[in-house]
Amino acid sequence: MLLEQVLIYGAAILLCGLVIYLYLRSEKKASKIVEAKIQKAKEEGLFEPVSLHPRIDLNTCIKSGACVEACPEKDILGILNGGGTLINASNCVGHGACFHACPVEAISLVIGTEQRGVELPHVNENYESNVEGIYIAGELGGMGLIKNCVEQGQMAMENIAKLGLKSVENVYDVLIIGAGPAGISASLTAKQHGLNFITLEQDSVGGTVFNFPRAKIVMTAPMHLPLYGKVKLYDTSKDELLSIWQDALTKNNISITEHTKVESIQPEGSYFRVFTNTGKEYLTQTVLLAIGRRGTPRKLGIPGEEMQKVAYRLLEPERIVGKKVVVVGGGDSAIESALLLCEQNQVILSYRRDAFSRLKVKNRENITRAMEEQKLQVIFNSNLLEIQEDKVIMKIGDDMTKTIENDLVYIFAGGELPTQFLKKVGVEITKRFAYTVRKHAS
Repeated sequence: MLLEQVLIYGAAILLCGLVIYLYLRSEKKASKIVEAKIQKAKEEGLFEPVSLHPRIDLNTCIKSGACVEACPEKDILGILNGGGTLINASNCVGHGACFHACPVEAISLVIGTEQRGVELPHVNENYESNVEGIYIAGELGGMGLIKNCVEQGQMAMENIAKLGLKSVENVYDVLIIGAGPAGISASLTAKQHGLNFITLEQDSVGGTVFNFPRAKIVMTAPMHLPLYGKVKLYDTSKDELLSIWQDALTKNNISITEHTKVESIQPEGSYFRVFTNTGKEYLTQTVLLAIGRRGTPRKLGIPGEEMQKVAYRLLEPERIVGKKVVVVGGGDSAIESALLLCEQNQVILSYRRDAFSRLKVKNRENITRAMEEQKLQVIFNSNLLEIQEDKVIMKIGDDMTKTIENDLVYIFAGGELPTQFLKKVGVEITKRFAYTVRKHAS
């Protein structure tokens, strides 16, 4: 009897030991795979986060893997040596799914890193800036994902509605600047609360989204629109999303004042006077800034850049056929535009560096395939020196200059932050390092 018990206990111990051994071996193998992915991410310049991203408290993390499973993107997170870690951090778009999925609240969402700061305006928990009466929502405040912008636009307007503003003749309750995701959501919320408001957009309804290439996928998760309800969107194109927004605005009799750029905002007593490029002025009790972070497209500063053949956005690539096109840039916007254009045109992609970095996984795969299939030509270490009527002059490397026949030039060199505009308004801007945007309550 005693011998049987010893054998049973011995077998149980051996079984437990075997399970532990297999588990540790599996964990070690998985960690090696993650280590290899991290090394590759570092080589490709994707390891360093560039925008909103998760930060993991390893003292709290229980390596459940829930964050990895919840992330809609590819290989942003992984489990390394018993704890969560970032892999392709540059590809993170700030969904926040990992933040909500963590069972032990070990994840917070931050913007910037300890080494690389990000300039952000001061905004309190009500989305109000340091200037009383001026609110900020969306991309300008650091939340670039469309779903997040929609949520912020709604919440900012909810806080403005709580002010209990009294109606004043010829004075708006709130003036919304920008008709992108945050601005549209804010407009619908303002209508819901019966506020007297106007929304100004320097371009067209959709803001930054309107400037995406037509086929670009811009939504991968459902969102809630005020006065419209839940919109279930997966792999939704720009046109589909813009159509939904237009439908929501039309059904609620909301008209956006397009092609109207705000030049300045000046306090006038207890109101704000808003000046625009059309010469029209507006008086308002509050202002909601729902503008993007890119502001004005960054130019190259070269001769010929002012010509009509030069553009800084690609709206309808399907209408461009049989042209000799030069696309300048190495970011996702440049890559996506070049890929769309090369289907019906001769495309040269000029990039000033010797390799692509910080590209979305799908874009990297697509551009690599296009290069291998010779659908377009990529010239690294190159810069445009001059743009002429029927050609461009390009510098390649340190000492080579080449003249290239050309019909159209698309420049994707990023944008300049609307820093000066904000400073004139009085909004304080500070460079933040690893600034926490969202954190679980302890």
